[in-house]
Amino acid sequence: MDPALLKERELFKKRALSTPAVEKRKVPCSSGSSSSKKKKPKSDQGSASKSNSENGPLSYRALPGSTGYKFGVLAKIVNYMKTRHQRGDTHPLTLDEILDETKLLDIGMRQKQWLMTEALINNPKIDVTDGKYAFKPKYNLRDKKALLRLLDKHDQRGLGGILLEDIEEGLPNAQKAIKVLGDQIVFVTRPDKKKILFYNDKSCQFTIDEEFQKLWRSIPVDSMDEEKIEDYLKRQGISSMQETGPKKVLSVQKRKKSASQRKRKFKAHNNHMAGLLEDYSEGVSGKE
Repeated sequence: MDPALLKERELFKKRALSTPAVEKRKVPCSSGSSSSKKKKPKSDQGSASKSNSENGPLSYRALPGSTGYKFGVLAKIVNYMKTRHQRGDTHPLTLDEILDETKLLDIGMRQKQWLMTEALINNPKIDVTDGKYAFKPKYNLRDKKALLRLLDKHDQRGLGGILLEDIEEGLPNAQKAIKVLGDQIVFVTRPDKKKILFYNDKSCQFTIDEEFQKLWRSIPVDSMDEEKIEDYLKRQGISSMQETGPKKVLSVQKRKKSASQRKRKFKAHNNHMAGLLEDYSEGVSGKE
């Protein structure tokens, strides 16, 4: 190696050793402040996202021009009219009175016009008379006597009972009236847990002599089918009830086709060449 280069290398080492070197170390307080600075935007972002998620749907629904806001106002009005009818306040109200009682005074003129011309008029639960609005239940009942008359009519016409929720909708203080009527009403609970009210006709209640009950229970019919019971009744001169419902039509089975009918019918091609084509199959077989 060149001696001049070796000398320059040694001089460079000496100069490097003579110059002091200072290392920059991370200060713990500065690192904490930097980390806090980095974390702060995340917290700000989280709070912003929370505020957006919380206020997003509310602000959308609260928009006065949105359909959700319009139908929310309508639902609130109908529910209020129902509760005041059940409370006993059955007199009609103007739209301004309804908005005042429901605390919906901040709606605009467009919503008011929509309620007056479309929503409340076309709603099946609102009755409009002389520009005023009242609740329209399925059965408009004033007191317990009206309820008893309605149940009696249903019983006489064979219409059955009436749902309890329909009676509670139309009769003010329905539970109190039902409690006063007592055993004049019969409750039946459906499989879907909805209660139905029937009129308890006490004129149909009668006692049967024990001798008839013993005779009824002494005849065994477990081993007899419907045909035997019907034959027995005919021999005794008693006509049985015939089934009047729609009869089931038996499906007619199609007969299987014979072997001759099963022969396939092939489509004839080249009909336009009939009389011009000749069959040479016999001549070819003879030559072979």
